[in-house]
Amino acid sequence: MEKTLVLLKPSCVQRQLIGEVVKRFERRGLRIAGMKMMQLDDAILREHYAHLADKPFFPTLADSMKASPVVAMALEGIDAVQVVRTMTGATNGRAAMPGTIRGDFSMSNQQNIVHASDSPENAEIELKRFFRDEEIFDYTSGAHVYVYGADEA
Repeated sequence: MEKTLVLLKPSCVQRQLIGEVVKRFERRGLRIAGMKMMQLDDAILREHYAHLADKPFFPTLADSMKASPVVAMALEGIDAVQVVRTMTGATNGRAAMPGTIRGDFSMSNQQNIVHASDSPENAEIELKRFFRDEEIFDYTSGAHVYVYGADEA
């Protein structure tokens, strides 16, 4: 099973959409392997957004990510990275398709509700950034046999 990182951003937390977004992932059949609320700081944001740290908009991005705590989740499932990326929709909420998380809840490129890992390789790196090993749990969900066919898992 593949694991991926999802961050419920301050725009999600402040708009009280945590339950709605988590419910979508669970209803799809993804298993929550880890979940915690945390306040991000400059150090973790510079590491997480290293590819953007030298851009002129980075201070605004960092400020928006520190506006409130975020909820970090480790989600697990077959092709979890791609499934989550499809569910979240285009980065810019105005361009995201209806039915996606951003398409239903976002009108912004920055205040876009969630961060989702973009590849299995980055998911592994990002999960280590936000979770200690003992914070990610391996257990069998009772729903597993109803989510996947016998030859899939």
